[in-house]
Amino acid sequence: MQIEDSLILIVDDNSTNIDLLVSSLKGDYRLGIAKNGFKAIDYALKYLPDLILLDVMMPEMNGYEVCKRLKADSSTRNIPVIFITALTETGHKTRGFEVGGVDYITKPFNSDEVKARVKTHIFLKKMRETLKNQNIILEERVKEKTAEIQKMLSATIQTMAVMVDVRDPYTAGHQRRVAKLACAIAEKLSLSKDVIHTIQIAGVLHDIGKIRIPTSIINRPGKLLDVEFEIIKIHPQVGYDILKNIPSPWPFAKAVLQHHEKIDGSGYPAGLKDNEIMMEAKILTVADVAEATSSYRPYRPAFDIDYSLEELLKNRDKLFYAKAVDACIELFRKDNFEFE
Repeated sequence: MQIEDSLILIVDDNSTNIDLLVSSLKGDYRLGIAKNGFKAIDYALKYLPDLILLDVMMPEMNGYEVCKRLKADSSTRNIPVIFITALTETGHKTRGFEVGGVDYITKPFNSDEVKARVKTHIFLKKMRETLKNQNIILEERVKEKTAEIQKMLSATIQTMAVMVDVRDPYTAGHQRRVAKLACAIAEKLSLSKDVIHTIQIAGVLHDIGKIRIPTSIINRPGKLLDVEFEIIKIHPQVGYDILKNIPSPWPFAKAVLQHHEKIDGSGYPAGLKDNEIMMEAKILTVADVAEATSSYRPYRPAFDIDYSLEELLKNRDKLFYAKAVDACIELFRKDNFEFE
């Protein structure tokens, strides 16, 4: 950490004081000189010195005002200011710290004291700059690693989604379509990026638990028997168990677990009600119903989207989250939303 190349700005209207300070510091630092506050500000803005020795009592603009103006400018606010003055009252020193000064040197100067205080504050400034640069480098590395991890997670998610599609060709693409609609609903509700990202991942994977359901049940034509439906109902828990140990800041496993819960508590697997259900799951439920009822299944024909929307509207605020239902209907009827 080199401090010898540091630039010190000396601000004083008294030539004798300037000479004394220059004599003390010229062998160790580069020096700049300004004899009034206006010139000091101009110099600081142009050359960005590493430290400013600033006299308090000057004509036209005193040192306190100079310091206030420097601290108000983003380009100069981090330059340490040491006040130099013959004023020794505590009130004067306190004011100096209040306007942003880091230290106070009283006249007449002691050369060793000046050198020691300047060296200390230059060293502290260089330390702060070094730490800041190290933090910037660290943040960039973290961003790079985070991007790599997210890329790997995305690839894993897409692979897992394909597994479900391959096993159940009748619903191929269902999860991606649900994810697309659920994200559109969340965006219309002005939810946060984190919530939308959670919904996107959970949407693409919400039926992954069906890999444990026999294909003879999944692809069975006709109405399911009660015992078969009970088997179907385990898929949210299975999906959660598969996903829960994947490290992620987004709670998509929990959203998968809850995507068949209903506002009135009639859903599964836990029979959660209203506020017990996370927002991401409430939105997924609405998107899932809209897509599923408008798509062909072995046990029933596809209904048109208007039928699906009427079913949602009929159970608005009973089974389904009202705001998500309203946003879904608006997407189709006003915004011309379409599945792929």
